[in-house]
Amino acid sequence: MEKAKVYFTKEITPESLVKLYEKLGIHLEGKVAVKLHSGEDGNQNYLRPEFVKEMIDHVHGTVVECNTAYDGARDTTEKHQKLMEKHGWNKYFDVDIMDSEGEDKVLEIPNGHVIKKNYVGKNMDAYDSMVVLSHFKGHPMGGYGGALKQLSIGVASGYGKRYIHCAGKENGTYEDMFETDQLQFLEAMADAAESVHNLFKGHIAYINVMCNMSVDCDCCAVAEDPCMKDIGVLASLDPIAIDQACIDLVYQSEDPGRDHLIERIESRHGRHTIEAAQNLGFGTTEYEFIEI
Repeated sequence: MEKAKVYFTKEITPESLVKLYEKLGIHLEGKVAVKLHSGEDGNQNYLRPEFVKEMIDHVHGTVVECNTAYDGARDTTEKHQKLMEKHGWNKYFDVDIMDSEGEDKVLEIPNGHVIKKNYVGKNMDAYDSMVVLSHFKGHPMGGYGGALKQLSIGVASGYGKRYIHCAGKENGTYEDMFETDQLQFLEAMADAAESVHNLFKGHIAYINVMCNMSVDCDCCAVAEDPCMKDIGVLASLDPIAIDQACIDLVYQSEDPGRDHLIERIESRHGRHTIEAAQNLGFGTTEYEFIEI
């Protein structure tokens, strides 16, 4: 597999997202889903709607989310919709909670390491293209959160999230999510990510924003403050390459706060998600880094 192109800028501005997207040379047609993290109630680190507005308007996108598998402000459609309004998403964009009603859409994963199917919101069928707009940071369970996590846990329905966390156990409980073998959970994430990437293959783009980098995810109502300085924005057509490039930038950083983030990544074996994804063959860790 030839090297993937990963574009990078140190400028973290609304305009830089559009500039990097245009460098990708892809024109997303039809109805465009923009998958991002709406931010748990109380979280201080998530990307704000004002920051991403220019990018979403550029592709005429609809903000898409799915309900969570744990208690909080986003575990039911009613609560999630209220939070989307509170955080200002509805003010600027059409918003779609894709698993708000009806049965989930099931994506088959015939070559999956751990899971052979992925449950996503049924409203996925309404979209022709997708932008995966990720806030790169740490994560309490996955080690880090980037494009692959957005593709997997992010796009999965409430039930699908639990299914991935439980490594394919049908009707797994909340407690089961925390008792699953860690490597199997990470491999299940890679499996799920492949199914969504392949669904939109040729009609999907990835942007990772490396700012407000806490060891905690935007899903945490009580999250640590960022532990290292902002780095920049990356864009690629390859979700594995863009996450690998972000990991490399963290390791290459001279910011002393990097050690805290690296400890979170390594203690959860976070890079194993990238390794498992590459083994599935829907992307590569080999990339050409193009700074603009």
